[in-house]
Amino acid sequence: MFDAMRNDLTLGVVGTGLMGRGIAQIAVQAGVTVRLFDTRAGAAAEACDAVGGMLAKLAEKGKIDTAAARAATERMTVAASLAELAGCDVVVEAIVENLDAKRGLFRDLEEVVSDECVLATNTSSLSVTSIAAACRRPERVAGLHFFSPVPLMKVVEIIDGVRGDRTVGDALMALARRMGHTPVRASDTPGFIVNHAGRGYLTESLRVLGEGITDFATLDRILKESVGFRMGPCELLDLTGLDVSHPVMESIYEQYYQEPRFRPSPITRQRLAGGLLGRKSGQGFYVYKDGSAQSVAMPPVPAVAPVPLWVSRADAALHARVVAVLEAQGVALDRGDRPSADSVGVVLPVGTDATTCALAEGLDPKRTLALDPLFVDKHLTLMTTPVTAAEARDAAWAALAAGGKAVSVVRDSAGLVAQRVVATIVNIGCDIAQQRVASPEDIDSAVRLGLGYPKGPLALGDSLGAATILAILDGMHEFYRDPRYRPSPWLTRRARLGVSLTTPDN
Repeated sequence: MFDAMRNDLTLGVVGTGLMGRGIAQIAVQAGVTVRLFDTRAGAAAEACDAVGGMLAKLAEKGKIDTAAARAATERMTVAASLAELAGCDVVVEAIVENLDAKRGLFRDLEEVVSDECVLATNTSSLSVTSIAAACRRPERVAGLHFFSPVPLMKVVEIIDGVRGDRTVGDALMALARRMGHTPVRASDTPGFIVNHAGRGYLTESLRVLGEGITDFATLDRILKESVGFRMGPCELLDLTGLDVSHPVMESIYEQYYQEPRFRPSPITRQRLAGGLLGRKSGQGFYVYKDGSAQSVAMPPVPAVAPVPLWVSRADAALHARVVAVLEAQGVALDRGDRPSADSVGVVLPVGTDATTCALAEGLDPKRTLALDPLFVDKHLTLMTTPVTAAEARDAAWAALAAGGKAVSVVRDSAGLVAQRVVATIVNIGCDIAQQRVASPEDIDSAVRLGLGYPKGPLALGDSLGAATILAILDGMHEFYRDPRYRPSPWLTRRARLGVSLTTPDN
């Protein structure tokens, strides 16, 4: 197997589009010799010029040394044919995402390179095992999945095929580190780690929209401000484009034999059919002008007099937490055993809805709302029952907003908004660990670096507590009777044991 730290290591890159150029750039910057090949005449030379220009710009900005930029550029050469990749230690393909095309390329490469040369695929959605199956030596084929833009996205997935040699993946892990990236190891499964784990954020958010719980702008606002996601789900779908995102959702759903956790939404199918792709079409969930999303005005706080709020005591810990937050904001509280005629009742659901809580506590659902008790630090989510009176809603809304925090009002939903999306993300991350697709550490690293989440799914679960996540899922599963909310065995056992979700099996 090749030594990733060799000074004379030579890497071939086939396919010189955006991904191929990015891979070439980080390789030459790491001191690796790179040979670029593309079937389109002149494409490899264009790529060399483009990478050289990027290195020169980095030098101009003082981000790399001028001499280092020049030396890195000189390490790139154009291969006029596949035959000129004969001396490579590793060849990475970054061609069109088509199984037959990748298989054909690897068969051709096997006629050229040595038996010791590693063949790596940058596929994001195809089976590494299926690609390798066309090869004479499938054990030397592995996935080396970078994310775009390669120089900035510092994570790379190393994927072992069913017939792969473990030492091949080991060598690619070392090469990734040499190129300044964080490698994460995955077995060959649909979506690998990042695209697999990313299903929860989008599909559950679309489920919220599909139930009419709230509008797209409020959904984005809650998840960004309450949980800390860098982009709301609708912003993210607009950025990637529904022509990319929706087919991926359908593909992973089908590859997992209609696993309910990955069920796509008709919302994106309909919007795709209507040409509302996102930024690239000028309109998606948001409207874009000169590439920038036009702001969506949030509903104004009702201009009514606030009233005292009575906070549920069903859970003493949640009651104490919410009361402390409201007291700090100067919100007037009704401290009686039951809500008075002049106050509005506030229940604190975990995994259930406002209606269920109001009825369980014997409260008048017309004068009762729910507040998400798990996410109260930066943003408050207030939820009505189907019969909550408008005057009760507006008075509670005004009372909470008077304290200075942003308030979003949504319709009744088991798990509110943030709870159900976070619990779905955590549950899928747990199941990735349960399936032994990747280690707990690699799952969290891959998601944090590859998707930009504030925390990896297992760490996110630990921040709320495994038992709390389990309670949310159990509540939603009981309410919806949908197997998409069934808890992963990984989560259930660790919640019962009272240990971290990152705890591996002994």
